[in-house]
Amino acid sequence: VQLQASGGGLVQAGGSLRLSCAASRSISNINFMAWYRQAPGKQRDLVARITSGGNTVYAEDVKGRFIISRDTAKNTVYLQMNSMKPEDTAAYYCNCQYNFLPYWGQGTLVTVSS
Repeated sequence: VQLQASGGGLVQAGGSLRLSCAASRSISNINFMAWYRQAPGKQRDLVARITSGGNTVYAEDVKGRFIISRDTAKNTVYLQMNSMKPEDTAAYYCNCQYNFLPYWGQGTLVTVSS
């Protein structure tokens, strides 16, 4: 599975961005798809995850601000980021697990200025 992430950029604090992750195959039977992020000098952490059944999980520090969704017709997963904070600055990575193997997209950089 190839994952192509896009949508990163520079935004002011309080602003919004939407990230997209396009998969090279149908996502209908992919167990889950997720977004992770990694700030400079820090580990890569889960931001949000959505299962094939549509169930979602969010990191505590993004709950109420970020929304993960998917469009199975477009084989794409989105991360809508609202009320952004400088601490959201990071490289964001798309991830999925298929046939028990993890797949990663390239990172897309998000910078939030104060």
